[in-house]
Amino acid sequence: MCGIFAYVNHLVPIKRKEVLEILIKGLQRLEYRGYDSAGVAIDGGNSYNEDEGIRIIKKRGKVKVLEEEIYIQEDLDMERVFNTHVGIAHTRWATHGEPNAVNSHPQRSSTNNEFVVIHNGIITNYKDVKKFLQNKGHVFESDTDTEVIAKLVFHLYEKHKDDKITFRELVEHTIQQLEGAYALVFKSIHFPGECVVTRRGSPLLIGVKSNTRLSTDHIPILYSKDLPDQRGGKKNITANIARHPSTTEFHPVGPEREVEYFFASDASAVIEHTNQVIYLEDDDVASVVDGCLSIHRVKRTIDDSTVREVITLKMEIQQIMKGNFSSFMQKEIFEQPESVVNTMRGRVNFETNQVNLGGIKDYMSEIRRCRRLLFIACGTSYHSAVATRQLLEELTELPVMVELASDFLDRSTPVFRDDVCFFISQSGETADTLMALRYCKTRGALIVGITNTVGSSICRESHCGVHINAGPEIGVASTKAYTSQFISLVMFGLMMSDDRISLQSRRAEIIRGLQRLPEQIKEVLKVDEQIHSLAQELYQQKSLLVMGRGYNFATCLEGALKIKELTYMHSEGILAGELKHGPLALVDKAMPVIMIVTRDHVYPKCMNALQQVKARHGRPIVICNRGDTETLTHAYKHLEVPHNVDCLQGVLTVLPMQLLSFHIAVLKGYDVDCPRNLAKSVTVE
Repeated sequence: MCGIFAYVNHLVPIKRKEVLEILIKGLQRLEYRGYDSAGVAIDGGNSYNEDEGIRIIKKRGKVKVLEEEIYIQEDLDMERVFNTHVGIAHTRWATHGEPNAVNSHPQRSSTNNEFVVIHNGIITNYKDVKKFLQNKGHVFESDTDTEVIAKLVFHLYEKHKDDKITFRELVEHTIQQLEGAYALVFKSIHFPGECVVTRRGSPLLIGVKSNTRLSTDHIPILYSKDLPDQRGGKKNITANIARHPSTTEFHPVGPEREVEYFFASDASAVIEHTNQVIYLEDDDVASVVDGCLSIHRVKRTIDDSTVREVITLKMEIQQIMKGNFSSFMQKEIFEQPESVVNTMRGRVNFETNQVNLGGIKDYMSEIRRCRRLLFIACGTSYHSAVATRQLLEELTELPVMVELASDFLDRSTPVFRDDVCFFISQSGETADTLMALRYCKTRGALIVGITNTVGSSICRESHCGVHINAGPEIGVASTKAYTSQFISLVMFGLMMSDDRISLQSRRAEIIRGLQRLPEQIKEVLKVDEQIHSLAQELYQQKSLLVMGRGYNFATCLEGALKIKELTYMHSEGILAGELKHGPLALVDKAMPVIMIVTRDHVYPKCMNALQQVKARHGRPIVICNRGDTETLTHAYKHLEVPHNVDCLQGVLTVLPMQLLSFHIAVLKGYDVDCPRNLAKSVTVE
């Protein structure tokens, strides 16, 4: 949801046109997160003698519309060179106020743009802050919660400017008055060449680019003491920890001090510039002054890390490009033969039937002693837990609870010290999942993170975890992350049961099935043309039912979700065992029904449901195992997938649903990478 990108160049001469190109390209890399308007703020003025000010350009619509608006500005000299410059850019997903240029970011403190800010998240106490500022004479022009931040920082500047307060200290005072979730980037005419960023509950990282060696690989955290007394007591604004700048700041070493900083919501926006990044943690306040980066925190807590590590990203720019595919989603569907291999690489030994998940290896004895396993997630990640619940119950012989994070929190579910709680999220930043994690952590449970994003909040706040290694997923509708989450959970079950003699034959069967999966996925993807033909028959329908049971029920839920996400068609995943308890009333010859019927222990029951649908003049489209002639005799149309062990069949049966939803969306003329009203990373509740 929303995208932040900012660029600071220090002693690196660059034309205004090039600054804007960097900002626009950064926003384009973040388009997948979902948005409805975009904007930038740069230094104004066309000569060195001119009072520059800050120029804000905002437009409703796509980044391309903003780019066109920028280049029709006749009063901006695009060839002007800046040795030092701060540019900020944002894509907004509307939460407060409709999508338009006024409500778009950056938001400003006043009409002369003294302070500007971009914001991801939601300020929950913005009405109280707004009322306070209005009583002080501030006039608001937008409907957003973000505008209160810009006006509050300006109000505090006016109040404390005689105290020679720094930009970073101003931001620290500001965020202490805010409640909710945010990632913020500030720019001001009063602090030229400086940029201050902070986060709480929304992701933010810093990319660093320099031609020379950097001063350190670990930035020490400084703590701001004696902040101004908000009740009117004595104010000690400049109290800092007295340490030498070389140990507290991050900068290039040597006489050449040229450096560039990139601030972004996601690593995909900075990877083409640098692979050296720093992930900020909640309540960090980072500032760049004279090309030097420092990170402060207002308060010290017991669990605080004293440094922030500079991490080298392994992502390649090619991974976030479409290549020869029409969309990121199509590319990601067809990447699944490779992504499932990457998920298993180095973890499954097919010769010895051993499974080793390094991220949780040291905690296995504690996990084996637990009372129950809880799997907590949202959306597609939730479906991956549903898909593997039955297998995990079988292999662990423990109670397994699968919970939607939002409902789990609403119920204030009891959690105990001897529970093990798994939190599954592609981005590692899903707000509901993250809040559920913190809820369980305070109650003493062991926390295991299952994510696709190194350095994410769930990664950092978990005791241990598994990185699914699916590679960057840009399309809003998750595809390859689902299958990699599925396989990661299967591997956990195999690891839990490696000492159970009675389960060794079952484990060996599953591991052989895992070995066959990549080639079988390739076989399923070969029926793409057949699925496209089926989509041509279905794309004008208003509704679609997807039925199955057992291991394939999760495929029904996930397939129906993909149909809803991409095609805006009503779709429902139905447990076939519930057919007679209501859903059968929907079935007639006009209602499209997809049934997933594979050769497993519930096959006779699925056939019973299939015959009931036919008896009501339904015309079922059946996804079944290749060569299953008995099932095919009852199908109106069919799609065949290879046979694998029952608990892995869901990896293969979900692929036709992914392709079908993709083709229906394309036939309807919809944007498959950015469906309406949806965002890739849901960082607000």
